[in-house]
Order: sequence, then C-alpha cells, then structure tokens
Amino acid sequence: MQYLPNVIFVILLVVGIGFFVKNISKLKRNIFLGKDASLTDNKPQRWKNMAKIALGQTKMVVRPIAGILHIIVYVGFVIINIEVLEIILDGIFGTHRMFAVLGPVYDFLIGSFEVLALLVILAVVVFWIRRNIIKLKRFFKPEMKGWPKNDGNLILYIELVLMVLFLTMNGADYQLQQMGADHYAAAGSFPISSFLAPLFENMTISTLVIIERTAWWLHIAGILFFLNYLYYSKHLHILLAFPNTYYGKLTPKGQFKNLQSVTDEVRMMMDPDADPYAEPAEDAAVPDKFGASDVQDLSWVQLLNAYTCTECGRCTSECPANQTGKKLSPRKIMMDTRDRLEEVGKNIDENKGEFKDDGKQLLNDYITPEELWACTSCNACVQACPISIDPLSIIMDMRQYLVMEQSAAPTDLNNMMGNIENNGAPWPFNQMDRLNWSKES
Repeated sequence: MQYLPNVIFVILLVVGIGFFVKNISKLKRNIFLGKDASLTDNKPQRWKNMAKIALGQTKMVVRPIAGILHIIVYVGFVIINIEVLEIILDGIFGTHRMFAVLGPVYDFLIGSFEVLALLVILAVVVFWIRRNIIKLKRFFKPEMKGWPKNDGNLILYIELVLMVLFLTMNGADYQLQQMGADHYAAAGSFPISSFLAPLFENMTISTLVIIERTAWWLHIAGILFFLNYLYYSKHLHILLAFPNTYYGKLTPKGQFKNLQSVTDEVRMMMDPDADPYAEPAEDAAVPDKFGASDVQDLSWVQLLNAYTCTECGRCTSECPANQTGKKLSPRKIMMDTRDRLEEVGKNIDENKGEFKDDGKQLLNDYITPEELWACTSCNACVQACPISIDPLSIIMDMRQYLVMEQSAAPTDLNNMMGNIENNGAPWPFNQMDRLNWSKES
C-alpha cells in the first residue's frame, strides 16, 4: 500500500502526457493539410526573430501595461513550473523536495518562485479587471461572444488557482517544517507563503499534512489539465508562438507573392518568340486552383498562424476598415480559419482518415466576400500582431479566388481592370485623349 500513491501518480502522469501527445499529433496533421511552403531561407534572421519576438516579447510592450503584465505572467508561469520537474520526481519515487540537496541554491529558487507567483496573481487580477470591469472595447467585438469570451476568463481562473495552490502547498510545508514533522525536513525559502503561517498555526500535524498533500496533488493535476486544455484554447500560442515567429514573413510587408502559373503566362505573352497558339505539352500539369476558397488551399504556415492566434484583438483595433464600421475584423479571419480547420479535422477523424465533402468551405460559410473586400491591404494588422501572424495573406488569397476563379470582383474593380486591359490605365479614357483636360479653358 505504501507504493499506491506512486502508482496513482504515474498513471495520472502517463494519461495526462499521453492525451497531450495525441492532441499535438492531431494538431500537426491539421496544420499540414495546407499546401507546402518552403521556408528554409535566412535561418539566422529567423532564429533572431524567434528569440526577439516570441521569447523577448518585444512587440508586446508596444502597449506597455498589457505588455509588462503579460511578461510577468509568462515568465512567472514558465519559471515556476520548473518546480514541476521536482514534483514529478517526488511523485514517482515517493520523495519530498528531492532537490533540497542544492542547499542555498534551492532556497533561492523556491524564494524566487514564490515572488513570481505573487506577481502572477496580481497580473491575473489586473487582466480580469480589464476584461470584466473596465471592459476594453477590443474584448467585446462580435466575434468575442460565447466560448472565446469564456475561454479568456477561464484561463485567468486556472492560472490564479494554480498559483494559490502553489503558495498553499508551500505555506503548509513551511509550517510542518517548523513543527518538526516527519518527512518534512527544513528546506527552501518561503518569503511569501510564510505569511500564511497564522492560518495554520493552530492546526495539528495530520491536518497540515492533508492540506499540503491535497494542494500538492491538485497543483500537479491542475498543471496536467492546463497542458491538455491548451489544445482547445487560444492559449495554444504558448507553444506555437515560437515556430510561428520563426516562420514569419521576412520580405517587406508590402510585397505580395506572385502566382507562378500567372507569372509563366505573362512571360510567355511578353516573349516575341513564343507561339500563342501552341498546344500545351501532353505531360503538362493541370494548373492549381487560383487563390483559396477553403483551408486546404492555404499554406501550412497560414494554418499555423490560425492556430497561433491569441485573440488579443490588437489587429482588429488597428484595422482602419473595422474602425470605420466595416464588417472586416482580422481577428475574426484567423478565428474562422481555425474553426473551419478544426471542422475539417473532425471530418477526417469521423471518416477514418479521409476527408469527405461536407458541402462547406471557408469562403461564404465562414468568411464573406464583404469582409474580404473591406480590407485596404494596409498591413496594419500584420504590424500590430505581437507574434508575427499575417491575416492579410489569407485575405489576399481568398480575393484571388474570387477574382480569378469566380470573376466575382466588385463592379468598380472590374471596371478598373477592364480599363487597364483596354486603355493601359485605370481611367476610362483612350490613351490619345488623356491630355484633353489641359486644353479646357
């Protein structure tokens, strides 16, 4: 019976990590449903961007209050969970504070963890106030109803509970050390949880052990729950921000990609030696669909962007179209892409690894042409994103589909393109008549 807690812990650990690995494999499969994108160029710059943007969070502090608080939560949560390694080893081997042999180093680490835990609690409270009392406008856009809104609050509650459990566990442990309880040798420094001592001073050793062990079990179980919750939450960016910033766009923001098939066609048209009436070679590949109407038409990097979206709303708050009342919200573009991708993934799961046409697609069922044509392609959303997400690339690919596959451009745009084709300029005037205005008195 003495090994029962160890066995239960190992089972909990294996189930928790196993479920996480299963979800990550599903995530990877969904992302690579997208088209291939070769992004092996300029590796030094990519590593630099990842270190600066994902790790250093340089774009977060553009908005100082939210940025600094986010850094506190991020750094605190990551560093505090270094202690998870000790908890795992203690759980497997039945020890208690295995790393206490580090002496002063261990005291410093535990003390630092506690200070960070308190800072995380304070930051989480401020974030909750900003969301639920101050009610910042960007958190209350139409796409932030229902689950997205609840998800934002739920993650704050989880972080708060985990930090409180951590301090409660340490506070009870500290009191047990002061009372000389068996198995609780003096180890660690407790600058924050020691203030909880008055709550425990009249309790018996057995009661304190129950409190300490309960907090310990709930803390590790909560961490495993949080780990698996990531897949269903916008907080998946905790993991994906690193590859997303690594594969972020390196070319100038105003530079758009050209379709190779169109480029080849134009080159042939400009080649004086080309035969415009020549039949295509027998082995010529069938041209790909122009643009994108569903998630499978996007690149895997764009799908990675969709899963990485933090739903922070910085892109939408900077979007001039959204600010002037247009339907477009870059955040919604990313959320819709992720939701459709999840729907496609479930379709594949239900049909034993094969996608069966469900009569839906990203265009129209999730994103409307009205949203796409409201975009001014100014790149404000791309510049504002703190983790290098590019909503504009998805918008432009879907516009390409509307224009080149469905001839569904707005009337004004069709007129302009017709004028360029016929008159060599956007205006409806013959080239010979362009200077007639100068002769008018």
